[in-house]
Order: sequence, then C-alpha cells, then structure tokens
Amino acid sequence: MNRRGFLRSTAATAAGSLVATRAFAQSHADPAGTTPPARDWDDPATVVYPDPAMESFDPRFQKLIVGTTAIRRLWTGADWTEGPVYLGDMHCVIFSDIPNDRLLRYDEVTGRTTLFRKPSNQANGNTRDRQGRLVSCEQRTRRVTRTEYDGSTTVLADSYQGKKLNSPNGVVVKSDNTVWFTDPSYGIMGDHEGWRGTSELPRNVYRFDPQSNKLTVAAGDFNQPNAICFSPDEKQLYISDTSGSPANIRVFDVGDNGTLTNGRVFHDFADTHGGIADDVRVDEAGNLWCAGGWGPDKNFNGVSVFAPDGTPIGRVVLPEVAANLCFGGYQHNRSRLYITASTSLYAVYVGTRGVGV
Repeated sequence: MNRRGFLRSTAATAAGSLVATRAFAQSHADPAGTTPPARDWDDPATVVYPDPAMESFDPRFQKLIVGTTAIRRLWTGADWTEGPVYLGDMHCVIFSDIPNDRLLRYDEVTGRTTLFRKPSNQANGNTRDRQGRLVSCEQRTRRVTRTEYDGSTTVLADSYQGKKLNSPNGVVVKSDNTVWFTDPSYGIMGDHEGWRGTSELPRNVYRFDPQSNKLTVAAGDFNQPNAICFSPDEKQLYISDTSGSPANIRVFDVGDNGTLTNGRVFHDFADTHGGIADDVRVDEAGNLWCAGGWGPDKNFNGVSVFAPDGTPIGRVVLPEVAANLCFGGYQHNRSRLYITASTSLYAVYVGTRGVGV
C-alpha cells in the first residue's frame, strides 16, 4: 500500500480517551483558491514578483508575503521527502527521504544537497533538542532516537508498557526538555516507508521526560496522529489527525505538569474532500503553517496558513503534495520557510519569523 493509501485509510479510533474533547464540528471553510501560472522550476526568471503562488485570502496574510522573492525549488530527486529540521550553527537543513532510507543535507551557503546519513532506519520526523542534538522518529525500528555529539545514537523510546511502538512520526521538544511525539501506524502498514508489522498499541501521542526516563501517554483518542507543535508560549499543543472523516487539526491546553486538557477542533478539512495537514509549524504571531494536500483540488497542495483563531488566511501553492516544513535562514532571522514536498525541497522567504524547530 502506498502513502496515499495510508493517508486515506480510516483506522479504528483508539480506545480510552485521556483528554476531554468536544464533538467535532466543521470550522472555517477552506477557500478553493486559484491556479497560479505555470512556471519552469529550473528557471527562477519565469516567475514575476510578487509570486502569484503566494495566495492571500485575508489581509493578515498579505503582511506575510515578501514582494521581492519567490518560491524556489532547491533540490529534487527523492521518492518522498519529510522531516526537515534547521541547523543554524551548520547553516543547513536536514531532511528525510523515507523510502530511500536516507537523511539529506541542504547547505544554505553552497546551495548543494548531499547525503547526511544512510541508513536512516527510514526516519520520518526530525527536530533538535535544547542542547542542539538531532532527535529522529525512525519508522523501520519503531523508535525515537537522539544523535549525540560524538555521532552515537541513544534510544529515547521504542516501547510502552512492554509493547512496541507503532511507527513514530512527528516530534517536538518543549523548553523543559520533554520530547513529545506522535505514533501512527503508517510505517508498519507496508514495506515502502518501513517494515510491515503488527500494531501492539493504540495510535497515541506520547511525552518522554529525559530526566526521569519516563514515557507517558499524553493523548490517546486519535485515529492517526501525525503533526505536533506548540504555540509560541507553549500553552497550547496542536496535533493533526490524518485519518478520519474529515481529517483535522486539534488543539489542547497544556498544563504546567504536561497534562493536556480542553481538546477541541482547531480546523477540519471537510471542504477539501480528502485533504490533510501532514505537518505543522507556528510563527512568532501564532499563525499555523500546515504542509499538506491529497485532496482533488490541486491548489490545496502546498502550505495552508491559519490565523490563531483557525481562519484560513493564505496558501503557498506547490506543484507537489507537501509533507513537512520548518523555518530557517541564517541571514534572515528564521524567516525562510523550507518545505519538503513529495520529491523535492522548496523554500520561500516570508514576512514573519518561525518559532522552535
């Protein structure tokens, strides 16, 4: 089964909800948008400024468009790109090519993309902890690992209560050093992005405390939890569910002790008729930038941007389904948006700064 089949499949809801969740209800409508003019992605001169693929639905997004830049395809040649993480001290972006079992490195200075690690154990999501170490979700080995300064690997989590994790997907590290990650079953549903296996646990969201070495279930009532990120003040946690009818992004209040409460739908994707938010990031104003696509409307492929109240305010339209994204840019104060989309890595400068990694 390919990834499209994975994402469209509807898994049974995990039993035993650990957070109070309001009934799902459709939120703000997703604008259909317009098709941007065709371009030659190998020739930046075919695009006029401002880039028409930066589509504004709301005055709030107009302020985020930089009029003297355009979306660039930086590299292509993967089977399925994922998990970009910005390493400012190295002026580079590390990202995954899951089916080819490798991590790639885009160098901001030279513009070259080279091999960073192979095998990667079919790593999906990547981030950095507060000490600058790489944290990766490995689908093949069904674990979350940390790469130490000397290059060795430490396993942070590979099981819960004696049972194997499914296939960790998205990961974020909070300022208190706790590691939060999603655990859908995509990596064990076939052999293209992992190894076929049996699910031993519900598809949970976990919190790992490296100080106590304790793994706990943060949320347990998702079909296929995928994206995960905190609001700028870390008082809210966003989690996308990429299976269900419709797929949606939910938001939770975060307690001082790491508990999640008041779960509610931030945005659903009913209007896209099959579209999803694969991964998400926030900017300094609390806007949510969501990589996705998959619906019949190809204008939904790319990055949808939502105001903190859930209103769609703009879209970055790409020619490929987008999987993930991060903010970076060593000369531009984290105002360059990097996007992994299907076979390629894209980037565009925006009028805001990203938060976290």
